[in-house]
Amino acid sequence: MNRTPLFPAAASGIRPAPLPVTGPVTVPVPAAVRFRAACPECRGRFELAAAALRLAIGATSRTTFYTFTCPECGASVRKPAGERIIELLTGGGVRTLRLHTAL
Repeated sequence: MNRTPLFPAAASGIRPAPLPVTGPVTVPVPAAVRFRAACPECRGRFELAAAALRLAIGATSRTTFYTFTCPECGASVRKPAGERIIELLTGGGVRTLRLHTAL
């Protein structure tokens, strides 16, 4: 049996090839991604494209929310966004704004 010790390559004196330096990785998102939403004003239910939604991520759960305009009544809607909603919206290509507190 061949017993090959496992240890990091740097410890053996062998250096791995450097990785190419690139910018942020862009993940392609299909244009057909749609999100189900409901309006609390008119009680309408509909599907929205990622471009119709905005996500704001703040320091607390009170300052993390997503917004859209109801296509049926035109009301501006703001709803809280938990971790799962954030994951779904960012993965679906919704534009995100990160809110920072002033020092």
